[in-house]
Amino acid sequence: MLTIKQITENTDAVIRGLEKKHFKDAAATIAKVIEVNDKRRNTQNELDKNLAEVNSLSRTIGQLMKEGKKEEAETARIRVAELKEGNKALDTAMTDAATELQNLLYTIPNVPYDEVPEGVGAEDNVVEKIGGMETELPKDALPHWELAKKYDLIDFDLGVKITGAGFPVYKGKGAQLQRALINFFLDEARKSGYMEIMPPTVVNAASGYGTGQLPDKEGQMYHCEVDDLYLIPTAEVPVTNIYRDVILDEKQLPIMNCAYTQCFRREAGSYGKDVRGLNRLHEFSKVELVRIDKPEHSRQSHQEMLNHVEGLLQKLELPYRILRLCGGDMSFTAALCFDFEVYSEAQKRWLEVSSVSNFDTYQANRLKCRYRSGEKKTELCHTLNGSALALPRIVAALLENNQTPEGIKIPKALVPYCGFEMID
Repeated sequence: MLTIKQITENTDAVIRGLEKKHFKDAAATIAKVIEVNDKRRNTQNELDKNLAEVNSLSRTIGQLMKEGKKEEAETARIRVAELKEGNKALDTAMTDAATELQNLLYTIPNVPYDEVPEGVGAEDNVVEKIGGMETELPKDALPHWELAKKYDLIDFDLGVKITGAGFPVYKGKGAQLQRALINFFLDEARKSGYMEIMPPTVVNAASGYGTGQLPDKEGQMYHCEVDDLYLIPTAEVPVTNIYRDVILDEKQLPIMNCAYTQCFRREAGSYGKDVRGLNRLHEFSKVELVRIDKPEHSRQSHQEMLNHVEGLLQKLELPYRILRLCGGDMSFTAALCFDFEVYSEAQKRWLEVSSVSNFDTYQANRLKCRYRSGEKKTELCHTLNGSALALPRIVAALLENNQTPEGIKIPKALVPYCGFEMID
C-alpha cells in the first residue's frame, strides 16, 4: 500500500497517478486519508502529552508527601486520575483512527510510473516488441480443444464430472507435456540464478493482505471459510510472504526465488468463446519468479526478468509479443507491468501467458519487508514478480502452432524433457 509519506509529500502526483489508473474519486479518497491521518497524529500527540504529565505528576506526588504537602499531593492525584480517564478515550480514538486509516489505504491502488501509458483497457496497451517464429498451419488446422480430443491429451468432460468446468484432466502425453514444461521452466530459472521454493498452496489472510490479493474486491479467490484460508491464485503470494516482517541485510539483495504451484482462480464473470478449452481455467499450473530488491536496482531486475521470459518463448519457438500495459489495464498493485502474449494461429488471437510487474514499495509496505543499508537505516524493499510461465495457454499455443498432418511436433528444447518428438 502507499505510505503516508508518499501521500502527504507528493499529494498532487499521487492523485494524478491514481487518475491514470482510473481510480474513482482519487482526490476525495486522498483528502480523506490526510484528514484521518491528521486526526490520528493529533490524538497521538495529545495522548503523549497527557502521558508525560501523568509521569511528571506521579513523581511529584511522592515528593509532596515527603514534604508534608498532603493537600497538594491529593490535588495531583486527582489530576492524574482525570488524565488517565481521558487517556482511555484518547487511546480508543487513536486506535479507531489508525484502523480507519489502514482500511482506507487498503482500498487505494499503487501509483503507476510515469512511463505507464494513458488508457482505459487492453485496447490501449502499447506493443513494445513482436518476435518469434512465423507459423504456417494445414488448411484444416484445429483449435487445441479439438487436438486434445483427437490425440487423447486432455479430457475436459472428465474434469467437469470430477469437479466442474475449468478443471481439466491431463492424460498420457498431455500430462507428460505439462510435466516437461514445468521442469523446463524450473531448470531455466535455476540456470538464471533463481532458488527454487516449494510453498503451500493455501495461505492465511495476512498473506493475502501482504501481497494485495485481499481485500478481494472482485471475489476471485477461493476461500476455505471454516479455517479462514485461501487457495493461492499464484505462487507470488506465499513466496513473497516469506519476507513479511523481515529486515534483510543489503548484501542479501537481490533475492531471486522461483516456484512451481497449482493456482486457483474463480474467474467470476468469465463466459463465452474466449474461455473455451485451456484459455481460462479455475485451476492451472504455473512457474513464478519473485524478486526482492533495492529501489535503485529494481528496474534492472525488472528488465532481467523480461529478458528471461522472452528467452523462454524463443526456446519454445512460439510467436510472441510484449505489451506495456496502460494505466487502466494494470493490476491493483503494480507500478509498471509488461504482458507477454503468444499467438494462436488456429484461434487467430493473442493469448496472455505472463505478466512481469514491478510493485515498487507497495507490497513491501504491506509486508513490512525492509532491508538495512550501509548506514544501518532500514528502508522498504521493492518487490517484483512474473510468470515464467503459466502453462495452459502455452500448451494451447504449442498444440495449435505445431500441428502437422503427421501429428504435433514438439519444440527441440522440450524433447529431452518429454522423451518424445511428436504427438501422434
